[in-house]
Amino acid sequence: MSMRTLEEIKQEIDRLSDRRADVLHQLSEGHDAALTAEHQQLEEQISELWDEQRQVRATIRFGDRDLIIQRARHEERLSRAA
Repeated sequence: MSMRTLEEIKQEIDRLSDRRADVLHQLSEGHDAALTAEHQQLEEQISELWDEQRQVRATIRFGDRDLIIQRARHEERLSRAA
């Protein structure tokens, strides 16, 4: 699985945020169940993208999560053996 770049994630957030603004504008003109459902879906997608962006930033800053956990477990085993 390849990791998306921060720029790709930002572009997707911007695109979905623009669509969300359009949907909210349309909803302000009157209730529509389909638009309400689309708004909820957009909110969830944007939230997932923010989570992905945080994960990518952490990976860039600190390295791969699995390697960090592996090193921590190894250090813990060493400290218990000492």
